Amino acid sequence: MYRSHSCGELNSDHIGNQVTLSGWVQKVRDKGFVVWVDLRDRYGITQLVFDEERTSLEILNRAQELGREFVIQAKGKVIERESKNKNIPTGDIEVLVEELTVLNAAKTPPFTIEDDTDGGEDLRMKYRYLDIRRTPVRENLIFRHKVTIAVRNYLSDLGFIETETPYLIKSTPEGARDFVVPSRMNEGQFYALPQSPQTFKQLLMVGGMDKYFQIVKCFRDEDLRADRQPEFTQIDCEMAFIKQEDILNTFEGLTTHLLKELKGVEVTEFPRMTYDDAMKRYGNDKPDIRFGMEFGELNEVAQHKDFGVFNSAELVVGIAVPGAASYTRKEIDALVNWVKRPQVGALGMVYVKCNEDGTYKSSVDKFYDQEDLAKWAEVTGAKPGDLICVLSGDTHKVRTQLSALRMEMAERLELRKSDEFAPLWVIDFPLLEWDEDTKRYHAMHHPFTSPKPGQLELLETNPGEVKANAYDLVLNGNEIGGGSIRIHDSKTQALMFDYLGFTPEEAKAQFGFLMDAFQYGAPPHGGLAFGLDRLVAILGGQETIRDFIAFPKNNAGRDVMIDAPAKIDEEQLKELHLKLNL
Repeated sequence: MYRSHSCGELNSDHIGNQVTLSGWVQKVRDKGFVVWVDLRDRYGITQLVFDEERTSLEILNRAQELGREFVIQAKGKVIERESKNKNIPTGDIEVLVEELTVLNAAKTPPFTIEDDTDGGEDLRMKYRYLDIRRTPVRENLIFRHKVTIAVRNYLSDLGFIETETPYLIKSTPEGARDFVVPSRMNEGQFYALPQSPQTFKQLLMVGGMDKYFQIVKCFRDEDLRADRQPEFTQIDCEMAFIKQEDILNTFEGLTTHLLKELKGVEVTEFPRMTYDDAMKRYGNDKPDIRFGMEFGELNEVAQHKDFGVFNSAELVVGIAVPGAASYTRKEIDALVNWVKRPQVGALGMVYVKCNEDGTYKSSVDKFYDQEDLAKWAEVTGAKPGDLICVLSGDTHKVRTQLSALRMEMAERLELRKSDEFAPLWVIDFPLLEWDEDTKRYHAMHHPFTSPKPGQLELLETNPGEVKANAYDLVLNGNEIGGGSIRIHDSKTQALMFDYLGFTPEEAKAQFGFLMDAFQYGAPPHGGLAFGLDRLVAILGGQETIRDFIAFPKNNAGRDVMIDAPAKIDEEQLKELHLKLNL
């Protein structure tokens, strides 16, 4: 037996007991005549003590040779600790060591394995197995486990059946680039790794499974934006004989359950907002509603004077930043430079200080009087002491730019509190979006999304106005889940493929198996997929998903620990019938 107890469970009730502990050496404090060793495992830290009065000279000498991260076994008696440590559960006791065994010596680690480490992110990712020994990382992974267990139990209790779907599938266009896998046994042919189990979960509904879920890996070979991973995990769900309201109610229940069980937070409201309203009021389709700063559209009150910048703009829009009228000219200039960065792309920014005495001071005082600026304050909801920030230009671009500014100001003003949770349903997305490069419509979600009831006929006359029977669940400004009611008859699905530019032959080649299945009695069905990585991070009070993944990739999609992706040798290429053209 390597251990009788963990390093986190001993307390004053164990005083006088003989125990055996095993773990890693966290720290050694050597006073010559006495040595203290902090021994760590997953469960905590216990202090070991060796002294010349009560410990044999041989064991004391061996204790003095221990280094950080040595793996050891210690046997001895639990005694009361003279200098108690109230910061750890085992702080009232220590173990007087009588036997010491070095199970494995260790090199000095490349960074300190402490809660606050001196290792940078790249170094810690290279030695991720060492980073996992740190309490914050370990606790994040344990928290992820708790979330997945809570999800499984909740959905199982509702009658959902967890069903595995294949990882080696056929490449189908779902919006992102597939990872492809060559088949040795089928020369010149390839599998693809799934971007999602979309078609398989629909086939499970055709098969009569009624309620399906799966905690599943998904893969997308796309250029990585901030905090994305090429492989990620979804809580994937599908239900038959349901309408949108059924799905929203089901997953409101799951979200409420997770917040209550894991965070002790009671959430009773799940507001619903159309996509069009979200874009108009917040400039994006996943608004953070924990704070205000809603957009105020100023065209009617700002385009009547001789200010050409506004007069030529498609949209003039502003936000009221609370308490920021105290900003100095230098601080405002820095804000203007911030929105002009390439990442944001604005050409400039107009500001209005709402003074405490009810007057206004603006960068465009030359063109607008106090009465004009008072109307701006009314439209944006600005109060005395606030700063109105105004951008103008093309509607889509300026909304995106002001959304970025809104989030930046919320960060600076510490309005995005990690212990507050504000869920929101965004509904009625456009079914299709126009792509200027290809000069055709693409599915905003995926080709299997059903149009809203009664809007199918609009596809022929005004396809850009058709709304999707789709919904996203947003939490604290992050999309944590999304789904739709699916098309469940082959005629409508063929029509959708036609509007997306597929020829009948292409549709048959890509999705013939699904359309064939629809001819054998497909029930009305729909579903939703939660992004598990993002959900866990937000519930954990953070927004970096890498911190909640055991072995993440870096921003270039590389695993720097195992050095992947990597080249394969010529023999493997021959077996796979591949030839590189680099």
